[in-house]
Amino acid sequence: MMRHKKHLVILVLGAAALFAADFVAEGDRWWAHVEFLANDKLQGRDTGSEGYREAVKYAAGRMEAFGLKPAGTTGYLQPVKFETRQLVEEESSIAIVREGAEEILDRQDATQSSRADLAPTTEAAMVFVGYGLRVPEARYDDLAGVDLRGKVAVYVNSTGALDAPGPVKSHVSAASERWMVLKAAGAIGTASIANPRLPGGGRGRGTAATGTPPGTDAADGTAPGGGRGPQKAFLLADPELQESTGQKVAIAITRRGGDKFFAGSGHGMDEILKLAAENRPLPKFPLVGTLRTKAAVKRETVEAPNVAGIMPGSDPKLKDEYVIMSAHLDHVGVGRAIHGDTTGDTIYNGAMDDASGIASILEIARIMKESGAKPKRSILFLAVAAEEKGELGSRYFALRPTVNRKHIVADINLDMFLPLFDLKWIEVQGLAESTLGDAIREAAKEYGVEVQADKEPDQNRFVRSDQYSFIREGVPALAFKFGYQFGTPEDKIFHDFIRDRYHKPSDDLNQPVDKAAAAKFNRIMVSLLERVADSAARPKWKDDSFFKRFAK
Repeated sequence: MMRHKKHLVILVLGAAALFAADFVAEGDRWWAHVEFLANDKLQGRDTGSEGYREAVKYAAGRMEAFGLKPAGTTGYLQPVKFETRQLVEEESSIAIVREGAEEILDRQDATQSSRADLAPTTEAAMVFVGYGLRVPEARYDDLAGVDLRGKVAVYVNSTGALDAPGPVKSHVSAASERWMVLKAAGAIGTASIANPRLPGGGRGRGTAATGTPPGTDAADGTAPGGGRGPQKAFLLADPELQESTGQKVAIAITRRGGDKFFAGSGHGMDEILKLAAENRPLPKFPLVGTLRTKAAVKRETVEAPNVAGIMPGSDPKLKDEYVIMSAHLDHVGVGRAIHGDTTGDTIYNGAMDDASGIASILEIARIMKESGAKPKRSILFLAVAAEEKGELGSRYFALRPTVNRKHIVADINLDMFLPLFDLKWIEVQGLAESTLGDAIREAAKEYGVEVQADKEPDQNRFVRSDQYSFIREGVPALAFKFGYQFGTPEDKIFHDFIRDRYHKPSDDLNQPVDKAAAAKFNRIMVSLLERVADSAARPKWKDDSFFKRFAK
């Protein structure tokens, strides 16, 4: 009898929450933020651009209007300096040398990534190391018995035959983590082959596989929309925070170029791609000849701030602890029109990626302020720079926060959560990793929404946005997408967006969006924040979580 009464109370509370919110009106308010941030006037909000600076002014102004207190070192702003690197193509080259003969490779074969710490000249032996992974917890080691000292590690950018949970695969396949492992084994550089299981993998030009962090454009510097030519790679200007130190070579190998690298080894690109596409173990073997590279890199400095505002906590014992609500303010700017697009649109507005997330954190702050919410812990609303450049703004904040780093207890991150249809399911990245998973289940149930784990772990979404910067510092975190069931219309809508609009000019204000569903999502986030902020205990990693290792 008591159980039935408890369920009845939950149903009544859920119904009250649904009727208390005017999702249509709140959805319109949310959309108004998106309309400003994704307007053509902001020219795609590229990090450091005038459009980005206008977005900063808007976000800071809204935070102030909604009663948040400044959390930056200069008001609401936290200055961040970046170093940009751009390959000078006419002074750079890639060649394979065999028996004294040099074969020069062109951009159809391989490209260099200026994000790495490229040496002016290098010549080194190469070893194919399968997937290039070493994961002791899973008893998996591609590098066992392989001598990489002074050599270039060639690998397929996939987790392939690794038998491990999705979040673990996401972590070990992150560019910074992979390079750390290969560097520790003695490698001086990398040459990678795109995952053939992903769209475009193993075909065409180089991809972000060569040490270019998730969230960035191709390692070959391909401009948005498929434009050719070297683009600027971004790094944090502080040398202590740069993660490519010692990476003298960073190359992306194309489908055509693969056979040139494997020539004489007894193996071919078709064989390797077929095995990788089937997630089967890959052979390891030395490649014939040496890799010879020249790299001329132009360096500049760019500044682009993070924006931060605090809703102070109400409990004297907990108010100095912080729950972070984050989203990224930047997008990729202006590029070339997409082939076949008759409009000629060159502005990459980033309406869903991630004006939608910024709009949500602003609306969440407004809702909490106007409702008179008094969370026990402080909530820090954070709009970060340079996610599209490799999660750099959040990385900087996580390492150089404007509050006591030891007192950051959680990060709730919103990046392209895609409110394209009714909200029945929320897909949660990191759901099983920490007690935050329990909190989101409770918050979603309040609004009659089901929770599901990441259904496509091979996409590595758990490390492809700003929550990962906090995870690496030991902070439990979650990220979200609107969920769906495979084979449903929502499944098609989701993947059509990824195919047709993601990082394209068509991610703009003209696409169909379910504004009321976005408002419902925002209310769930409010409930989640309040639960985490008011809990007597800090969020913590589950005992069986791979990421517990980062706890400090």
